Amino acid sequence: MSTTSSTPPEPVQLQATLFDFAILELIRQNRQSFEPLWTVDSWAKLLIWLALNCGLSGERESLEQFAAALGAPLTSRLRRVFFERELNDLELQVLADPAEQQVLVLPQVAGDAALLAVDRVAKALDRIGLLERVVADRSRWQQLEGVVAIPWQAVAAAADGQEVQA
Repeated sequence: MSTTSSTPPEPVQLQATLFDFAILELIRQNRQSFEPLWTVDSWAKLLIWLALNCGLSGERESLEQFAAALGAPLTSRLRRVFFERELNDLELQVLADPAEQQVLVLPQVAGDAALLAVDRVAKALDRIGLLERVVADRSRWQQLEGVVAIPWQAVAAAADGQEVQA
């Protein structure tokens, strides 16, 4: 028994789905180009690149108009995709937005705590270039229910009252 609807989607729905797919794939394919990776600067560079490719100037006012036109919900979704990585061979998902206090590592299969072994998590972080940006002391990595939360180095240093190197 099929659960798909026999009614074809409306053209507007198809266009929205196509746009959604295309913009998210564009971000996935190009996010490594905006250095330094895993920083707010890389996110800003992506937004500038998108604005310029939409025919806007690089002037501040034009960039602000672009950001306003995107709106909060779309910007939030684009940002999540920009700072998210899926490591299918390790069956892990990494959420590493530098605006957040911690990097989160989740198993792709819910409830499989074995996937969150510290060495496996460290391997994932190393592969995507994050190991040097998080707290090295693995005793500070929090094993929560279904997720490992790892502080950013800069956040931990600030909390400890140390000078932060960018």
